[in-house]
Amino acid sequence: MFRVLPVLIAAVLAAGCAASGGDEAGGADVADGTGPITFATGRDTTAYLQPLLDRWNRAHPGEEISLIELPEEADEQRAQMVSNLQARSDRYDVLGLDVIQTAEFADNGWIIPLERGRFPLGTFLPQVVDTATYKGKLWAVPYTTNAGLLYYRTDLVSEPPTTWAELREQAIKITKNHEIGGYAGQFLAYEGLTVNFSEAVSGQVLSPDGGRVTLDPARAGAALDFLRQGVTEGWIPRNALAYKEEESRLAFQNGELAFARNWPHAYGPAREKLGDRVAVARLPGPDGPGVSALGGLNLAVSAYSKHQKTAQDFIAYFTGPDNQRRVLTEGSFAPVLAEIYDDPALIRRYPYLPVLKESILAAKLRPATPNYNQLSLVIASAVAKAIGSPSEQSTGAVVTALTADLKESLNPQ
Repeated sequence: MFRVLPVLIAAVLAAGCAASGGDEAGGADVADGTGPITFATGRDTTAYLQPLLDRWNRAHPGEEISLIELPEEADEQRAQMVSNLQARSDRYDVLGLDVIQTAEFADNGWIIPLERGRFPLGTFLPQVVDTATYKGKLWAVPYTTNAGLLYYRTDLVSEPPTTWAELREQAIKITKNHEIGGYAGQFLAYEGLTVNFSEAVSGQVLSPDGGRVTLDPARAGAALDFLRQGVTEGWIPRNALAYKEEESRLAFQNGELAFARNWPHAYGPAREKLGDRVAVARLPGPDGPGVSALGGLNLAVSAYSKHQKTAQDFIAYFTGPDNQRRVLTEGSFAPVLAEIYDDPALIRRYPYLPVLKESILAAKLRPATPNYNQLSLVIASAVAKAIGSPSEQSTGAVVTALTADLKESLNPQ
């Protein structure tokens, strides 16, 4: 795979402009380039982004930003960005990267390192900054964070479950007494299922650097049995096997589920539709409250952008305190600014904030490895097949095969 240091990229682009007699970069290093920029990120399902961009555009004539909406699914977003960056296109200036993509994009020279002092990192929740660093350098700036939550119907559930056994018991009872599904997460074979599975095994799949398989057979077997049992017994509806984030969000807010695992962005729409009939809790685990994977969106600058100064100025603006509040109040996303979670007025307005903060602080980072995407596909494919066809292969055989496939992916012959 082609790799190049960011400083060489600037030299190559500048040389190209000089040779052609062009002046698109203003005759200066692209690091100092100013002008119109684009922001490539996943589809804005809550329609809150454009008003925030409009505020920037009104204050920065000549440096306006245009939104490029990519597909909703993280895997498809990555595919489009990688295709663009491998072609060294300057179409994207600011990249909205899933936290799992930092290492890969940095390792391939597709994004530039950033100056820590330019951004208010000290005001952020501490672990979210780790998602934007790789090999000791800052490669992006956290914009939103994420932790999985258990959404539940308060009119059907008196006390939210804290263990898998309690969730199963309540889901079975509710599906028996009401015309409603029990529980769903993100069970389609993609990154969402990898997250759901890693949460079920408390993140014990790979080492933090992604270099070793650390999957505990007993823990993994219990997690798979829990999901397989749900499908077999019917309290996990079979159509949930095709769910991504949006499908599970809609199913819950449309009254089709008593419980659902989802990210914080689903809270606002659910409250609009269900009112006080919806609340959230920590994810349940095998013996008590579970551990979420740490998610979120980081903002990076394309190494092929001709207007890198404007791009960095925009990121500083977009991750500032005012916009961090709008991330919550207008987008229903989890902000990275720590003080927001302790604001009494916001807690009264968004009573789930304390639970969300607790979930974020307990969440585990996914491995920081350039090979994460491939490893995630291996996990998601194996788990999807196992829960979709529970009687086809024993749980032990599935875990053994998954462990072997992961080791082979890490150490190909």
